[in-house]
Amino acid sequence: MTKVLPANFSPELVTIMKSALDAAVHRIECSHRTPATKAKMAQRIVKSAHEGITDAHELVAVAVDEGLVPAL
Repeated sequence: MTKVLPANFSPELVTIMKSALDAAVHRIECSHRTPATKAKMAQRIVKSAHEGITDAHELVAVAVDEGLVPAL
C-alpha cells in the first residue's frame, strides 16, 4: 500500500474515521481481526479520506473491503 502524505483532518472527520474503523472491524471474520489487518484497514480509511471520501458508510465499506483479505 502506498504511503499517504500527512493531511490536516478536522477533529470531526477523525472521529468519523475512528468510528468507521471500529464498525468495519466488527464486520469482518474474527480470524481476520489481527492488529496487522486492522492497521491495513485504517490505512485504507486514511487514504480514502485524503482522497475526499468523508461519508461514514463509504469509509466503513472501503475498510471492510480491505479487511476481507487478512494482512500477512
